[in-house]
Amino acid sequence: MHTHADLALKNIIVAESLGKAVQTSEGVLHILRSIHLCIKSGESIAIIGESGSGKSTLISLLAGLDTPSSGTIRINGHELTTMSEDGRAAMRNELIGFVFQSFQLLPSLTALENVMLPLELGGDKQAKSLATALLTRVGLAHRLSHMPRQLSGGEQQRVALARAFVTRPVILFADEPTGNLDSKTGATIIDLLFELNQENNTTLILVTHDQALAARCQRTIKLDSGSMV
Repeated sequence: MHTHADLALKNIIVAESLGKAVQTSEGVLHILRSIHLCIKSGESIAIIGESGSGKSTLISLLAGLDTPSSGTIRINGHELTTMSEDGRAAMRNELIGFVFQSFQLLPSLTALENVMLPLELGGDKQAKSLATALLTRVGLAHRLSHMPRQLSGGEQQRVALARAFVTRPVILFADEPTGNLDSKTGATIIDLLFELNQENNTTLILVTHDQALAARCQRTIKLDSGSMV
């Protein structure tokens, strides 16, 4: 296991000449072109841009969910582009947490079981106590046994935050985390996201179209038609 202290101030993500192109009936479509990025451990970064500018593709590549057409990505010193699918999956499990716009909770599991799941997959014997503590931290101690459908959108997103942070990820990717929430609920979620982030010294990479939210990050990266502006 890496301690967060070891990672302080070093480049946790380095992307060089990153490109993504797909073949379409009209020819080759360049979704991203020559992206260069250095992200330091513990940094918070907002990725902004119009719909279709390549934001979600970029985080898919950085998280190892998708492979680039050109260029290289190193995460915590590991070269993603030469890893197998299994290698990338193992790296994600060890280092990365996710929060999505569509909360992506498993509907057949309770709030507690949803948060315990990533720990159980990793064989953690303290899954229940750790998950309970984190759900309490996000204000859901009274909702542990509720199913996702019994929770409001804001409560579901708090469960998703707890699930993302419970494995103590080194990097957290959040893709429009407030996209399905009203502004008041969204603001609460964002406060919580930044608090948890600081408590855990996580590197935060946030995709958003919300300028106020982007302004809370240390750095903003703007994409326009697949290129960094």
